[in-house]
Amino acid sequence: MADTSVHQAIAHWKNWLRHEKRVSPHTYEAYERDVSEFQAFLLDHLGKTPEISDLENLRTADFRAFLAVRKNDGLTATSLARVLSSVRSFFKKLEKDKLLHNPYIKSVRSPKKPTRLPRALSVQESRQLMAAADVPQNWTDARDLAVFTLLYGCGLRIAEALSLNFDQKPDGDVLMVMGKGNKERLVPVLPIVRSAIEAYVTQCPFAFEAQGPLFLGKQGRRLGARHIQLRTQTLRRQLGLAEDVTPHVLRHSFATHLLENGGDLRTIQELLGHASLSSTQRYTDLETEKLLKVYNAAHPKSKG
Repeated sequence: MADTSVHQAIAHWKNWLRHEKRVSPHTYEAYERDVSEFQAFLLDHLGKTPEISDLENLRTADFRAFLAVRKNDGLTATSLARVLSSVRSFFKKLEKDKLLHNPYIKSVRSPKKPTRLPRALSVQESRQLMAAADVPQNWTDARDLAVFTLLYGCGLRIAEALSLNFDQKPDGDVLMVMGKGNKERLVPVLPIVRSAIEAYVTQCPFAFEAQGPLFLGKQGRRLGARHIQLRTQTLRRQLGLAEDVTPHVLRHSFATHLLENGGDLRTIQELLGHASLSSTQRYTDLETEKLLKVYNAAHPKSKG
């Protein structure tokens, strides 16, 4: 491949994507389109049809210029990040085939994607979801309600709730939770949370062991997150809630509703087990966004 042209190199790269990397058709089309745009950019940028040697001589500023052009075309930060990934994939293949070595492509920083604000249910939606789950026809229904109550009432991650052992069952006003990085934290436990767990424990047909799981599946083993995810899916469709409502949304709703009712960020940070306050501050962005929507909808001056 000593005298390979850029056109041939692109053909080899596309073949590699399709048959060796086996990327999805959607990814293949996006990558192919991005590198085609890059090739067109170089034709104008260099003033000639690019050769392999030209690709090797490109510098960081050249790659940034390409991203700037695509940004001016209206691409979002997320799309620009994919464009850069496409070009990097192409250069990775060229280097793998020993056609060139260009370290500058690796030094280009990927465009920062906008932080996605946490999705939260309204207070009424939260109540509807909990009410829909509160149909204890059998012990598994009582178990699922206890899990949902823990997620929304205590702000636990689903993994934290399902990893609880029977001897960690909250009998008082606080619960010790083992969070990310094996960091322990204390969270307050509302009476309704204790009641839901006790109702489940009373109905569960299996014998509990102190060091054994608190939440059990139908086979008597520790309950998996997949079941709670599927139960949430059933409930959200039953209630007509958005498709992005997951068990984790109950944790977000816990934090958002605390903030809406005067909770301070430091306290919410402790309750959620966030290592950094910046993670918790996303909830203030969510609250600000909500306030602006209300203002724009209701204030006479917002109508122009």
